[in-house]
Amino acid sequence: MSKRPTNINEINLKDRVVNIQRVTKVVKGGKNFSFSALVVVGDGEGHVGYGQGKALEVPAAIKKAVEAAKRDMIRIPIINHTIPHEITEKFGGAAVMLKPAQEGKGVIAGGAVRAVVEAAGIRDIVTKSLGSDNKINIVKATFRCLERLSDPFEYATTLGRDTQEMTS
Repeated sequence: MSKRPTNINEINLKDRVVNIQRVTKVVKGGKNFSFSALVVVGDGEGHVGYGQGKALEVPAAIKKAVEAAKRDMIRIPIINHTIPHEITEKFGGAAVMLKPAQEGKGVIAGGAVRAVVEAAGIRDIVTKSLGSDNKINIVKATFRCLERLSDPFEYATTLGRDTQEMTS
């Protein structure tokens, strides 16, 4: 199974703004202000992506971030509305732990991680954000986790086993 979706235009994407911040560049003539946006897009069925954009106005920064997120989408395995196994990943000073949860538990996650897992379509998961609270690094650590998730059905076929045997 490919980690990238086949055609982005065929899937119905919803975007969610995770963070907007005003950034300043100090130059000889004074200060130049611009806005940086971090956006997560997903279809709620296993396709999810994130992107960053920077522009002089907030709507332009969000538009750039959405386009970047659409370019870098991944597909993740979702089984019974949760992830197949527990995983922990680190990016910079931020670390994120994702654990599968039983049906009906809901999304137990903080702001940046919640945006990513909800956009992906995960409905039952327990997460913990460790270390830094930098939203950009938390989103990147969450994506590292999601990229490294192994699909049990794909794993079963490589072992030559029945897929029912792997899920029980």
